[in-house]
Amino acid sequence: MIYNLIITLYISAVRVAALFNKKVSRMVKGEKETFSILKSQIKTGEKYIWFHAASLGEFEQGRPLIEAIRKQYPQYRILQTFFSPSGYEVRKDYKGADVVCYLPLDTPRNAKRFIELAQPCMAFFIKYEFWQNYLNELHRRNIPTYSVSSIFRPGQIFFRWYGTGYRKVLKTFTHLFVQNEESVRLLKSIGVTDVTISGDTRFDRVIDICRQAKELPLVEAFKGTNEKTFVAGSSWAPDEDIFIPYFNAHPEMKLIIAPHVIDESHLKEIMSKLHRPAVRYTHATAENIRQADCLIIDCFGLLSSIYRYGEIAYIGGGFGVGIHNTLEAAVYGIPVIFGPNNQKFSEAQGLKSCGGGLEIHGKKDFNKLMDKLLSNYSFLDKSGKRAGNYVRDNAGALTRIMNRLRF
Repeated sequence: MIYNLIITLYISAVRVAALFNKKVSRMVKGEKETFSILKSQIKTGEKYIWFHAASLGEFEQGRPLIEAIRKQYPQYRILQTFFSPSGYEVRKDYKGADVVCYLPLDTPRNAKRFIELAQPCMAFFIKYEFWQNYLNELHRRNIPTYSVSSIFRPGQIFFRWYGTGYRKVLKTFTHLFVQNEESVRLLKSIGVTDVTISGDTRFDRVIDICRQAKELPLVEAFKGTNEKTFVAGSSWAPDEDIFIPYFNAHPEMKLIIAPHVIDESHLKEIMSKLHRPAVRYTHATAENIRQADCLIIDCFGLLSSIYRYGEIAYIGGGFGVGIHNTLEAAVYGIPVIFGPNNQKFSEAQGLKSCGGGLEIHGKKDFNKLMDKLLSNYSFLDKSGKRAGNYVRDNAGALTRIMNRLRF
């Protein structure tokens, strides 16, 4: 089978990469520990619902569903798996799950062994997770399996002439909860009809996050009475090369940077670009933070709460890998700026359409937009309200999914 050949080649590539890359090495090591984790932690006789998310972003999409099931059906236990270290390392101690581990690579042997040990009574794969051997094994055992918050586009392999074999994987799902009408149309064109438009559970999740946002005294002290605080979330070097020069030239504004990559070399690079007083969050005190004009967030887990302290947000990735989570900022009713690589992100398209998301193509665009936002309060206020309304208007996916499931 071509798929299994590809997986075999991928495994070989991963093992080589693990020799040189710490992140990949952690993933390989974690996958080797999965079966021992399942043997020691899965309790015989208990009913487990399995959630799989590739990384942290997909986990956050699935999290509202996990927590709703735990609340309404406490008799079930939760097994949460990740593919990426960026998900597992951050959420390995997540209290909403009874067992958290990596998902071993998708070979027939791994799939069979994993499911025999986990014995799930139901499985949920979040967004883009379509692992053929795991899904085939679940289907063979008649275990109800769902795709949640998935979204489909014409360019995906399922809808190409050469994707005939792989598209069969979609028919292993008991039901697919998709984000939009186009996904329904595309799936119907290849004979997949067990589909419901539920929307995106991320809207429900960010509303929950907003309600439970942490009080951050150091960030509050940094902001003070400044009403022109700019929060740059998940930024990369190309993003920083755009907004840092503007910040350097505008003493009236304060800047909070939460870079996507937190390592010493990147943090030093950021500091070298700043021409105004700056402090790292882990080095901040009640005294020195009041002297700083820029606060650099050099730890994880705070960004979703930090957006509440900003009047304008910038989401990184739009000049490289693709933009990160725009909704975490938009939920606070502030305008969201991002780069041009956003076409594959439906929420970014929605924010642009309503006027809450503002796309830039470079430094010149950014400078012009910032001048307008900082000088025109009406424009700033309207853009922010449109962003917040967009999030609230698109909530409700969780309720639609829960109403369709049978436990």
